[in-house]
Amino acid sequence: MATRAGRDRSGTPVPAGPAERGVVRQTIAISFAPFNRAWAMWIGDRLERLGVRVVYMRWDAPPEETLVDLLRGLALAPGRVLVLMSEHYFQLGSRTFAEWNAALREVVAPDPARFAAVSVTSAPAPTAVAVLAPVDLTNMGADEAERRLLDRLDLSADGRPPDEGRRGPRFPAEMPEVWGGVPRRNTRFTGREPLLNDTYHLLQSSEPGAGVVTLYGMSGVGKTQLAAEYVYRFGSEYDVVWWVNAESRVSFRRLLAELAPKLGLSTGDEYGERLRAVRDSLRRGTPFSRWLLILDGADEPDQIWDLVPTGPGHVVITSRNPEWAEHNSRLLEVHVYDREESVAFIRRRAPRLTEEEADRLAEALEDLPLLLDQTAGWLNDSDLTVEDYIALLEGGVDLDVVRVSADFPLAFQTAWSILLNKLRETVPESVDLLRLCTFFAPGFIPVRLLRDMSHDDLPEQLTGLLDDPLLWNRAINQLRQYSVVRLESHEVGTDAGPSAGESAYLHRMVHQVVSRDMPEEDRREFVDVVRRALAEADPGRPTDTRNWEAYAEIVPHLTYADVVNSTDRRVQNLVLNCLFYMYYAGEYTAGWKLARRTVEVWRELLGESHQRVWEATNVYANLLRASGQFEETEKLDRHAMEHLFRERGDRDLDALRAANGLGADLWSLARYDEALELYEWLHPAYRELLGDQDSRTLNALNNLGFALRLVGRYQEALEIDRQTLEQRRLVLTGRHLWTLFSEVSYSIGLRLLGRYAEAESIQTRNVRDYRLVVGENHQNTLRAEHNLALCKLRGGDRAAAGTMLAKVVEGFERKLGVWHLLTLAAAVSHSCFHREHGDIDLARETGDSVLERYLRLLPEGHPFIIGARANQALVLRAVGERENAHALIEQALADMAGAVGENHPYTLGCAINASAMRNLVGDMESAAELSRTTIARATETLGRTHPLTLSARVAHAADLRGLRVRGQADKVEQEALADLEATLGRQHIHTISARSRNRPYWDFEPQAS
Repeated sequence: MATRAGRDRSGTPVPAGPAERGVVRQTIAISFAPFNRAWAMWIGDRLERLGVRVVYMRWDAPPEETLVDLLRGLALAPGRVLVLMSEHYFQLGSRTFAEWNAALREVVAPDPARFAAVSVTSAPAPTAVAVLAPVDLTNMGADEAERRLLDRLDLSADGRPPDEGRRGPRFPAEMPEVWGGVPRRNTRFTGREPLLNDTYHLLQSSEPGAGVVTLYGMSGVGKTQLAAEYVYRFGSEYDVVWWVNAESRVSFRRLLAELAPKLGLSTGDEYGERLRAVRDSLRRGTPFSRWLLILDGADEPDQIWDLVPTGPGHVVITSRNPEWAEHNSRLLEVHVYDREESVAFIRRRAPRLTEEEADRLAEALEDLPLLLDQTAGWLNDSDLTVEDYIALLEGGVDLDVVRVSADFPLAFQTAWSILLNKLRETVPESVDLLRLCTFFAPGFIPVRLLRDMSHDDLPEQLTGLLDDPLLWNRAINQLRQYSVVRLESHEVGTDAGPSAGESAYLHRMVHQVVSRDMPEEDRREFVDVVRRALAEADPGRPTDTRNWEAYAEIVPHLTYADVVNSTDRRVQNLVLNCLFYMYYAGEYTAGWKLARRTVEVWRELLGESHQRVWEATNVYANLLRASGQFEETEKLDRHAMEHLFRERGDRDLDALRAANGLGADLWSLARYDEALELYEWLHPAYRELLGDQDSRTLNALNNLGFALRLVGRYQEALEIDRQTLEQRRLVLTGRHLWTLFSEVSYSIGLRLLGRYAEAESIQTRNVRDYRLVVGENHQNTLRAEHNLALCKLRGGDRAAAGTMLAKVVEGFERKLGVWHLLTLAAAVSHSCFHREHGDIDLARETGDSVLERYLRLLPEGHPFIIGARANQALVLRAVGERENAHALIEQALADMAGAVGENHPYTLGCAINASAMRNLVGDMESAAELSRTTIARATETLGRTHPLTLSARVAHAADLRGLRVRGQADKVEQEALADLEATLGRQHIHTISARSRNRPYWDFEPQAS
């Protein structure tokens, strides 16, 4: 689409429009090589601000046209012609400097005033460009470059109207404010103009949140190079450009999370929290709305589609998989080069070849860009003629030398046979290095790990390569020269090897070819070397977030190095540490898959009773539980516990650890009675083995308290929480994390018993301590703030409670994600708050969302699902849907009684709400009977003056009034009011509400920790 100044922002030529209102405007046509689009757009923007009409003329220079004809065509442009000089301008069409000199003298010299030039390169140029009188714009700032540009065109900036906040393209020599991970620009990039322009127009015309384009095609067609060229051509229009290796979910999360500090976001160190903060920032467009994200190598959309940001910015994906169309992406297929592009590329890569030779070579190699790059690179340095090379391709090499996938073109298989033979003849160590690389994942390979590892006891074949820096450098340079690998930190000089931070990029096709072309003896020796390198890179403390970057770099390579089959103790330690890292960093799915494989292999390799098998089983269970697979985890932990009991007895620490995990599984599955029974046995067992004050004994005591709370025995749970807190204060000090955790549990217990003032007092101090010790964003701080918000709500401080609940929900979503049980518990509280004190529509929306997540996460019949439905019944009542509300709460009452028993506080709360709905629909007798039996059960379970019992008593008084039994109703009401005043105080909101005869209701509160 052209702008009013005749501008197509992709660089496609657009004719100038008529003069506006009869005013004659100066016109300047900018002729530029596609490679220099960013310069053309910046120059055009500076001229347009002066009122100049700009015409953009992309210089394609097809080889079938002479330079004289091309320059004459350029001279037909309206106004003056400004040539944007660079080596790319002169190289298009593979013309010699002599041809350029002749054409410039013939066309430009007779009328030099029609032409002007600026230079954006320091490379040599034809001597006849002097007739263009170019001015140099390199190595200077934007202001000086603009001054020189205007001076060359005899223009003045005087009187220019103010920009009024207009944002134009960035000065090309300046980087976007945020820039990261982008590969070096390929200065030999050729062609692909339609694809680049189509990508640009699809993104620019997309609606906010839908700016996603996937460049898809077979391996080797140049998808990554195309995406990189898009970045360099159009990157000046963005404030944030971030490149992410998306070949695995682990690397994707890590690299996207690393954007958080670049955006100035305040987060903790955990990748999950940073990732959610980044996605939220990009979605909102703050602090930057003009952002571009490149997801390179995203071949498995099912693994990462849910993490792809939305918002006002743009996403470009490279992939072999067209299924991205199912995930809100437009598709552009990347084919092999057309023949003209192939010939142009080969002649730039191998200048010694003629156009006819390049054409024959392109045909033989089927126009595949990766193969053209690798073959032309070494053929240019070889004495082999194109005819002889094609003869080899047509049958002169045994195809069994390279055994690759049948999906690859036949030419690729044969050409690689030739290239590998060439490498063996010149620098045989380069083939050894390539083979080592195949035991890392394809893509970015941290080759420095091989250099940094201990070189003792290396295979003799590799000693020279890894010990001799010059030989290493020769091997690296040979591979780079032939485009087998590319280096991503800095170019390697002739006398120095890769830097400490260097990685080599190995294409997937090359990776497969080299992997298959390896003698079995080399395979056994080389994989052990890579395993050792990875093990020596293990920082050793997966709980320390400062080590997570190192682990995130190691994890993608574990499968390719087949680390789980190693008998080396150091490598086995690496496997366990990586599994723990994946657990702590939130990589649950990839983690449990690796853990399952580890357990299976180690059982065969080490025996089922080996200590390492049980260590791996423990972390496997943790990963499964964290990913919500509670039934699978329960089976795993139960098997481990029973097996260890049989082998070692019931006082073995590994057996007790498995039993402790099983208790957590039973909680998650709402098998509360079983969990309580287990912890009633487990705590004494730990105490007998380790004593009262061991941390594991205290953890078991803490879990016993939680199990009691889950079955509704609040008073007993409070007593256990008090004991745990006192012991932890004694053993661990007051501000230890476990001590602070116990304070929250104790405060929750006080609140559930209606001791609101005491609970809030403890919780207020606890929140302050948490913020000092671990910061405001830590999940335990958020847990403490959630309880404090509920304390304030029960105490009547609704404004503070509402503000804090909103903060807690947002914090949990960012920290743990929307599926975590702590996040959902906070969302339940927030929904209830909105129902009574805020936005009923938001309450309904939030409640529906919570229920949907519970249904996907938990088994049907779980109390959390039932309780969420009970809360939704209150919402339906509030919006006037009485019949639906009545049916829903009655079903919830029946389901909850079946799940946890009739006397559980959850069931008693449902009964209070159900009696209210029966009263509302006119079923007075049934309402009164339900509230009466609820009083009896609540008194038995919680006591006569517990808030839930008092609510049932106030509700029963209302039901009696509905039956016109006024005397009895007044008696029940007065007794309830007296107890409310005695326990909560005369001015407490619950007392005032009861005195005003507002019917009480119960909010379901899931106990998640």
